Amino acid sequence: MKNVKHSWILGLLLLALSSQAQSNYYPRDTTYTIQSAYEKASRKYPDIEAVWPKLPRSVASHENIVYLQLENDRQLHVDVYHPKRQGKKKRPAVLMIHGGGWMAGSKENMRPMAQQLARNGYVTVVAEYRLGGEAPYPAAVQDLKTAVRWIRAEAGNYGIDPEKIAAYGCSAGAHLASLLGATNGLPLYDVHEAYTDYSAAVQAVLNIDGIVSFVHPEAEPEWTGRSANAWLGDYTENYPRWEAASPLTYADKNLPPFLFVNSSYPRFHAGREDLRALLQENGTYYEAHTFAGSPHGFWLFKPWFKPTLSYSVGFLRKVFE
Repeated sequence: MKNVKHSWILGLLLLALSSQAQSNYYPRDTTYTIQSAYEKASRKYPDIEAVWPKLPRSVASHENIVYLQLENDRQLHVDVYHPKRQGKKKRPAVLMIHGGGWMAGSKENMRPMAQQLARNGYVTVVAEYRLGGEAPYPAAVQDLKTAVRWIRAEAGNYGIDPEKIAAYGCSAGAHLASLLGATNGLPLYDVHEAYTDYSAAVQAVLNIDGIVSFVHPEAEPEWTGRSANAWLGDYTENYPRWEAASPLTYADKNLPPFLFVNSSYPRFHAGREDLRALLQENGTYYEAHTFAGSPHGFWLFKPWFKPTLSYSVGFLRKVFE
């Protein structure tokens, strides 16, 4: 009888643990890291050096703050970096969005750039979002819209100017940042019932080697690519979804200022020239820079990290100061 009772209790315990594990479980592909990107790129570029997170003495750090509570106890987090010295003047904020082909990666990959932007006077907010293995398109865009709202809701706690928020993304994150900017004011991705008293609009976009159209001829490699098809579904069968996920689809006179910093691979700036033409036509400020002979992922490595940081700071000063 004693063994039966123990078995019954053990069964209940295992069931409870199983339920908790299921409610808290979500698939994360973290194979795309600074280290893995370095190992891949260094085969062709043996002289590069990876840039690792290193918090400057002048910068305060607040990591893994919950910004959105989803169902089944799922929480999304942000890291916040800002200058320790807080003056009376509010600072622009920069939402930092990692890459990894919409299916992999983590916010930790953006920490080096975020920390250095904070050292230059900005409040940087590095966001986690749901990857495609957990929730395919459009979940990531929906999460990031809410992250912008969270920044405004918390602006008073971090000395942020809520009228000056930029979206900064790298690779797939650059595409997502561009989609945030191109859909300012549109409700289709702004669906989470959190911080609804605040706007999800961004006032600038920094696109670091990310496509702005999935359906542009330059994007043809994506049509058969593993990552985009996993995130959006088969290109032929789901063409309207690929078009809807393209920032260029929504581009008009309301686009915010854009910075483009690109590698030498056309695939990663598909549609850029069309977007630049629209920006120029409407008199909206933009910059475009290309590193000749550079790998995709250049922002993670010396010698391109510092020039990318310099372009970013120069652009932010131009549009916000």
